[in-house]
Amino acid sequence: MAEPGAMTFGKEERLCSKTLIEKLFHREGSRSMAAFPLRLVYMKTDSPEHAAQMLVSVPKRCFKRAVKRNRVKRQVREAYRKNKSILYDKLGQQEGTGLVMAFIWLDDKLWDTQKVETKVVNLMQRLAEKLESR
Repeated sequence: MAEPGAMTFGKEERLCSKTLIEKLFHREGSRSMAAFPLRLVYMKTDSPEHAAQMLVSVPKRCFKRAVKRNRVKRQVREAYRKNKSILYDKLGQQEGTGLVMAFIWLDDKLWDTQKVETKVVNLMQRLAEKLESR
């Protein structure tokens, strides 16, 4: 198992639990913010097992071809992997709390990888500020 601060994106960081996903999208405790073309839905949890878990969703109505959907998912995951230390630094200060989040693609056009990364970093910095204030 990799360290939480390592620049990897392992299985334990992927959000796979159907119950957690259901809580994330159908509970009052979740919040969202947007930086076009991405929307971030997040929720704090009490599970100390994983500091942060995330998923990426690209709707079929945005891209009919799976190749394009997979490209966008790969871009967002890579941007998260490279910059996740922004969140892990804040979560390390708050013992016993975890974070569950979902990145949702909103645009029907492909974006340059560098622009996608700046949007992901923007959302993660805003989230880190909100975690700090709570």
